Amino acid sequence: MGNRVRNMGQTIVVKIGTSSLTHGETGHLALATIAALVEVLSQLRQQGHQIVLVSSGAVGVGCARLKLSDRPRTMALKQAIAAVGQGRLMRIYDDFFSVLQQPIAQVLLTRGDLADRDRYINAHNTFRELLKLGVIPVVNENDTVAVDELKFGDNDTLSALVASLVQADWLFLLTDVDSLYSADPRTNPDAKPISTVEQIEDLAKLQVQAGDRGSRWGTGGMATKIAAAAIATDAGVRTVITKGQIPDNILKILAGDTIGTQFSPHPEPINARKHWIAYSLVPVGTLVLDAGAAQAIASQGKSLLAAGILSIEGEFQSQEPVRLCDPTGREIARGLVNYSNTELSLIRGNHSDDIPALLGYAGAETVVHRDNLVVL
Repeated sequence: MGNRVRNMGQTIVVKIGTSSLTHGETGHLALATIAALVEVLSQLRQQGHQIVLVSSGAVGVGCARLKLSDRPRTMALKQAIAAVGQGRLMRIYDDFFSVLQQPIAQVLLTRGDLADRDRYINAHNTFRELLKLGVIPVVNENDTVAVDELKFGDNDTLSALVASLVQADWLFLLTDVDSLYSADPRTNPDAKPISTVEQIEDLAKLQVQAGDRGSRWGTGGMATKIAAAAIATDAGVRTVITKGQIPDNILKILAGDTIGTQFSPHPEPINARKHWIAYSLVPVGTLVLDAGAAQAIASQGKSLLAAGILSIEGEFQSQEPVRLCDPTGREIARGLVNYSNTELSLIRGNHSDDIPALLGYAGAETVVHRDNLVVL
C-alpha cells in the first residue's frame, strides 16, 4: 500500500457529516472544524491532488438559521429548510476557501442525476473539467427538489457514488467517532476499534454491530458508512472512517499512519458501467429465479434466460433495472432487463426458442444479458 499512498496527484473525495460540521446541542456551525478542514483540503490541492468535498449540513444550518429546535419530519419542510441552509453553508465555505485563494464550485445532485445514463455522463464530464481547472467541487444532495424514491438517503451513499463517478483513489468519511468499532463505543465500554477491513464480509466475523442512529441533526450512522464503503471499494476506492473534528488525520493517513478504519479496495473492482447498474440505478422490479438459474448467475455470471424465471414482481419496461433473486428471495444480482413485465409474464419458464411463438414477434434470446448484469 505504501507506494500507492504516497503517489502524488491522486483523486480524493472527503465527506464530512453534520455531526462534525455542527455543535450537537445548538446545530450551529463548528467554524474551527470547518477552518481546519478547508486548510487541509487546500494544502492537498496545492500538492497536486484532485479534491472533492461532499458536505452535509444544509438542513442543520437551516434549522439553526430559523431557530428551530427539532429536525423537520416532513419532506416539504425539510426541503424548504435545506434551501435556507444550503446558501448559508456555501457562503461559509467560500469565505474560508477564498482566504487561501482556492476556488470552489457548488454541485447539487439527486439520485435521478446519476440514475439517468446521459445525466450521469454529463456529471462525470463536469467533475472532470472542474478538477482539471483546479477547483474543489462542494457536493450535496439537492434536497430542495429530490423525491423520496430517488433520494440517496444519506450523504455517505452520495459520497461513495461520487467517488465512483470521479474514479477516486480515496474516500474519507469524516464522522464523530475516530474509527469503526465492534459496537457503539458511546454505549458499550467493551467496544473495540477496528483498524483494517480487507473485505466487507469480514465484519460479520468480527461481530461488528453497526447501529443506524446518527446525530440529532444528521441522517447517517455507522451502518450507512459501512454500506458506503461497500459501494466505494467495489469501484476500487480505498475508504477510510476517521474523526471529523481532526481533519489533519487525512494528511497523516495519506502519509501512511494507521489512524481510523481503512477498507481495502476490491482486488477486482467492477467496471464503471456495471458499478452504475449495481449502485446508481434504483430497481423497479424483481425476478425470482429457480435454483439452477440462480446458481449459474451467482457462480458463473451467466446471462438470464426466460426458462429460469419462477415469478415476476413490479411493473417495468425493457432496459429498466431489476433485482434478480434466488428461490428464497435473497437478491443475488441486478441488471437491465430486455423485456417488459407484461412480456415476461408470457415467456417466463419457457425455452428461448419458443419466445417468437409466445410473443408473436422475435425478441432477445436473453432476459438479462451478462454484459448488463452485476452479481452482488
